[in-house]
Amino acid sequence: MQPSTESHLHDALNAISEPLVLLRGDDLAHANPAALRLAENLAGAQGDPERRLRELVAHARSDAASRSVVLPLAGDGALALLLDYEPAADAGAGDQELELALARLDTVQEQLVQSEKMASLGQLAAGIAHEINNPIGYVHSNLGTLQEYLNNLFGLIECYDAVLAMNGPITAERRAEVADRKRAIDFSFLVQDLPPLLAESREGIDRVRRIVQDLRDFSRVDRLETWSLYDLHRGLDSTLGIVWNELKYKAEVRKEYGSLPLVECLPSQINQVFVNILVNAAQAIEQRGEIVVRTGTEDGKVWIEIADNGGGIAPDNLKRIFDPFFTTKPVGKGTGLGLSISYGIVRKHHGEITVDSQPGHGTTFRITLPQRQT
Repeated sequence: MQPSTESHLHDALNAISEPLVLLRGDDLAHANPAALRLAENLAGAQGDPERRLRELVAHARSDAASRSVVLPLAGDGALALLLDYEPAADAGAGDQELELALARLDTVQEQLVQSEKMASLGQLAAGIAHEINNPIGYVHSNLGTLQEYLNNLFGLIECYDAVLAMNGPITAERRAEVADRKRAIDFSFLVQDLPPLLAESREGIDRVRRIVQDLRDFSRVDRLETWSLYDLHRGLDSTLGIVWNELKYKAEVRKEYGSLPLVECLPSQINQVFVNILVNAAQAIEQRGEIVVRTGTEDGKVWIEIADNGGGIAPDNLKRIFDPFFTTKPVGKGTGLGLSISYGIVRKHHGEITVDSQPGHGTTFRITLPQRQT
């Protein structure tokens, strides 16, 4: 190796942040700063850093269970990347510890997603209560009107019964009495008003039932949820029902649904992503705007776009929006976890979430998911 080439190699090694050494045969030819710091830390105040580094290199070249990597170079040289700083006492025990740590991490992640769900529901609670109270209010009013109509109809039936119970032919006076009773209760209007009154009441009850079902789907514990084929349009419609009170005063919502296949996913987690992005879109609109929800397929994957024409995101903030606890909202308006959790959920589904935003012109989030999990 020529001196100039070796000098360039040393410079390249020094620029690498992982502990890395250059070997020539059994000799230690060069160690980058990260390797030297590692050796000093492991050797301690009274130890010999160079001897400790040679021990680490010997371990890297041995056949012992290790994550150290030795890369051969031309001639008798080699690079040793010290991913394990000391030999593991028991590789099997280490694997068990790693599995336990991953299980704990999964549990914590599930708890975090569930906590964020409950936090989202807490923020949406007033709007959801309004969305339920509104149909309940007019159903209650309609029931009062229906009770009055029933009393009038029962009175008319009693009048008919009295006429039919008479012996002999029905007199003109009795016919006039029935006609007067029908006019008194406005029978013709009652017949016209009853069907739409019942239909409106049924619609109100169905609206409440849908909201309750959406809440059940949204708030279910993910631990009990299995991967299943899911209609993403149903998920979007369900989510729009939950957040509708947040949206209807801020924006017109336009759906541009394409043709989507069923997608293998964890439905309630995907709905959580939709909630986070839709609420953010509504909060980004100052006065009155528009939110467009688009779907489609591309290269064997499905995509969902949620676009708003709000104030947009500043370029400096755009780099950090998926960071945990980062938020530009006032205190009490957000946890700073919504988009971070959404990012984690999409990555868990082997998908991708991207954002395009222009200050003053709005923001578009795009979620891409595989149709099937591999």
